[in-house]
Amino acid sequence: MKHLFFCIAFICITSSVFAQQDSLINSIKIELPPNTIFTKGLSSDTVEIPLVELSADTVDIKAENWDNFVYDPYRNDLHAFPLEIKFTDSTYTSPVLHEKVITSHYGWRGGRAHNGIDIDLVTGDSVVAILDGIVRLAKYVNGYGNTVIIRHYNGLESTYAHLSKIETKANDTIQRGQFIAKGGNTGNSRGSHLHLELSYKGESIYPEYLFDFSSKNEIRTQHVWVTQKWTHARFHSSRHASEVTVIESADEAEKLVKLAKLPKYYVVKKGDTLYGISRKNNTSIAALCNGNAIKKTSKLKIGQRLLL
Repeated sequence: MKHLFFCIAFICITSSVFAQQDSLINSIKIELPPNTIFTKGLSSDTVEIPLVELSADTVDIKAENWDNFVYDPYRNDLHAFPLEIKFTDSTYTSPVLHEKVITSHYGWRGGRAHNGIDIDLVTGDSVVAILDGIVRLAKYVNGYGNTVIIRHYNGLESTYAHLSKIETKANDTIQRGQFIAKGGNTGNSRGSHLHLELSYKGESIYPEYLFDFSSKNEIRTQHVWVTQKWTHARFHSSRHASEVTVIESADEAEKLVKLAKLPKYYVVKKGDTLYGISRKNNTSIAALCNGNAIKKTSKLKIGQRLLL
């Protein structure tokens, strides 16, 4: 008998819900059976439930290449350029609570790629998340030391490295500005600083292309296109910031991608050396030698064309 009563009550409630749905937009009104356990303690036999509209852009950021142990779970994937990234915010939260002083930029450094920016801090200083997201990795990584990687809801990932202490764990949901770690000098690091990287599906991105690292804490644009120029350290120098022109048009991005595929050459001038040419063009001597079938000891000729 008790089961029969609940079945009848459920049918009444369900019928009432569907009867109300066509005429209402923002809420659903449910008429409860009078004088039952459903209305006990209520001042009315009608309950109104607001409807919440889910955004079509909402995605499960853990559905693709989610790995709590591997630094780059996209390492075997290939992505077509240009990359399209969208932001819902116009600002970000500074990862440090004091004035941001960049001691090393994204670019070629000491014959190697430096795929992030270094922000000055003192060991023990608080490090916070720049945007909302979920912690994908929180552990010690060779070279990076204690590291936290947060995947944000637009697919972008932010990496915080050389930390002295991690104060979060993998799969934690994080809000922008939330304390996640203490800065430090762990891993391959010379002096206390925060190494901050931004990447999208495994492609590292020049951080200052996306964010203004002044006190304004502005996201440069809410819809941005990223070409190879902004994902390869060889196009930049760690000693200074590159001039940024943000690409907001898909057509413009496609044109730049096609141009980037054309081979680039350097014409040898009087007094040029392989070392000097490599420094000017943010490449390595080894790359110049391999690309031009020459040796480090080869003599350069004025007018000679070198493939960069």
